[in-house]
Amino acid sequence: MTSRSHRQTDIELANLRRQHQLILDSVGEGVYGLDLEGNVTFVNPAAAAIIGWEMEDLIGKSMHAVLHHSKGDGAEYLSKDCPIYAAFKDGAVHRVENEVFWRKDGTSFPVEYISTPMHDEKGKLVGAVVTFRDITQRKLSENILQQTNEELEQRVRERTSELSRANQQLKHLNEVRSRFVSMVCHEFRNPLNNIAFLVSSLKRYDRQLANREKIEYLSDIEINIERMTQMTDELLVIGKIDTERIDLQVSQLDLVEFCRELVTEFQQTNRDRQIEFTSDRTKLEAAIDSRLLRSILTNLLANAVRYSSSEGLIQFKFSSTKEYINLTISDRGIGIPPEDLPKIFEPFHRGKNVSNIPGTGLGLNIVKRFVELLNGKINVISKINRGTEVIIQIPFK
Repeated sequence: MTSRSHRQTDIELANLRRQHQLILDSVGEGVYGLDLEGNVTFVNPAAAAIIGWEMEDLIGKSMHAVLHHSKGDGAEYLSKDCPIYAAFKDGAVHRVENEVFWRKDGTSFPVEYISTPMHDEKGKLVGAVVTFRDITQRKLSENILQQTNEELEQRVRERTSELSRANQQLKHLNEVRSRFVSMVCHEFRNPLNNIAFLVSSLKRYDRQLANREKIEYLSDIEINIERMTQMTDELLVIGKIDTERIDLQVSQLDLVEFCRELVTEFQQTNRDRQIEFTSDRTKLEAAIDSRLLRSILTNLLANAVRYSSSEGLIQFKFSSTKEYINLTISDRGIGIPPEDLPKIFEPFHRGKNVSNIPGTGLGLNIVKRFVELLNGKINVISKINRGTEVIIQIPFK
């Protein structure tokens, strides 16, 4: 009876081992067992296939030397630092998700594994069971997801930056529009009011006014019309520059003679002003657009006259180097406040100290744009109540 019972027990144990082996063989993850020396005691087909070994060749080998000998960067992985070995030393379960295992052909793959301590029937620690899986596809998906997220974040940053720039531009445009509306209302209203008043006076007092007085009234009307015409012309010039409708018309020109004649013309219309022209040359031929040069110098001379007293000397200095034509116009007028200097080239911007002096705030903007069309540079130096100096450099080519 006892012998039969033992045979039955052996049969049941054998069946149980076969079931365990079938389960182990059918598991898709790699599974292997280690003794206390770290040598393989069993291994399932999935583990052998993943690392490219035959199952029978792994039994008895140091699994650390087979598949865990090096880190991802190729540095040596010492067995004393191995979490797999730690399981049968400290008796704790160790889970790792950021290491690599190595195949027989020398290639590596990202892996996650669990090293679980193994005990016998008496509870004695006899080794460890390691379960691992190849997570190459998961890592690839994670990398693709991370790259996609980074690209999306970069696009969001770029879009945010674009929106920020657009908001700044919109804010700037609103400020320009506000200055434009204010300037137009002021600069057009005053001449129109003057014209309306003068016309009304001529009608009402036609018989009482002498011819000389009528001529003076008509002259004042002409001055106001000219002021409005000038502002309209300046707005048209700005529009042409913005739409790139200005073509350079280059011709050979004696620059010294051109500047001298321009000063003479200006002096005739501003007889109460002293304009001094000096040049380091008597003649200098160069190819340049005379229209743009005339507009630049006329605007600068007009500003010098407008913002300085009749007693103040206006100086126009001409000089040249091998590379540049240098034009400097200086006055001894009211100057530009330091806080306004960074904005003087913005359209419709005028200094806080201009008071009731007529102006549109477009002159210097036009000057700067024309200088840039000639590939030149402009610089302004100014001090309150000491005057302003504008230096322009235009290359010969």
